[in-house]
Amino acid sequence: MTKSYDDIINLPRHVSATRPHMPAINRAAQFSPFAALSGYEAAIRETARLTDQRIELDEYIKDALSDQLRAIADRIEERPEIAVTYFQPDPKKDGGAYVTAIGTAKKINEYERLVLMSDGTTIPIAEIIRIDVRSTPRDCPP
Repeated sequence: MTKSYDDIINLPRHVSATRPHMPAINRAAQFSPFAALSGYEAAIRETARLTDQRIELDEYIKDALSDQLRAIADRIEERPEIAVTYFQPDPKKDGGAYVTAIGTAKKINEYERLVLMSDGTTIPIAEIIRIDVRSTPRDCPP
């Protein structure tokens, strides 16, 4: 009884005269799996990422925040250290996150409605939900 490939098993392997030899790594790559839905996992992660909804403040809290901002603006030369909690909208989806910036207040721009911190952080006044005055450094030069 002869085996199926006995007649061809010892024949020389064919080498093409017109095509270059393919390296083993490239030959293996043609059998590797591919992602039919590329970007699907990233889309799932983005959809699953949680965001907070913006809190609507009542008029009493808005007035209190406005009073605090005026007091900080009056003492801006003293470079008060403040902690400001504000809403930062998410650029990719509805909602956002509440962020607390701690630092010294540099300027309150009432025309553009922004609080500028000395580290370069710009906070929109309309997004602020809380302000805590930490301290007033007296040793710092203006």
